[in-house]
Amino acid sequence: QVQLGESGGGLVQPGGSLKLSCTASGNILSINTMGWYRQTPGNQRELVATIAQGRTITYADPVKGRFTISRVNAKNTIFLQMDSLDPEDTAVYYCYANVETYSEVRFGIPAGRKVGNYWGQGTQVTVSS
Repeated sequence: QVQLGESGGGLVQPGGSLKLSCTASGNILSINTMGWYRQTPGNQRELVATIAQGRTITYADPVKGRFTISRVNAKNTIFLQMDSLDPEDTAVYYCYANVETYSEVRFGIPAGRKVGNYWGQGTQVTVSS
C-alpha cells in the first residue's frame, strides 16, 4: 500500500557530502514519523535520524553536527544532508515511515484505516578515498 522511493546514494571521498531523498507514495492519509536508518554487513540496522510530523528531530550521536534531516510534508518527502562524511558512515541507508493508510473510499470517505511501518529498498553510501 505504501512505497518509499530513495535516491542520492553513491561513492564520495572522506570529508565530502551527499544528499539522500525519500518520497512516500500510495494510499496515504497521513505520515507520522519519517527517518533514516543504516546497516553494515553483519550488524543490526541502526538509527541515523528521524523527523516527526510536528518537526521534532532526533539524531544518533555519531551523526550529530554533520547530518541534517528535513521534511516537506506536502510532498511526503524527506531529505538527509550528509556533510563531513567519514568512512565509518559507509552503509546501506534505509528510509522509514510510519504511515496511516486507507484501503478503499466509501461515499467519498477513506475507509479501512490502519497504521503501519514501511521501509525503502535501501541506497548504498560508500565513503572512501
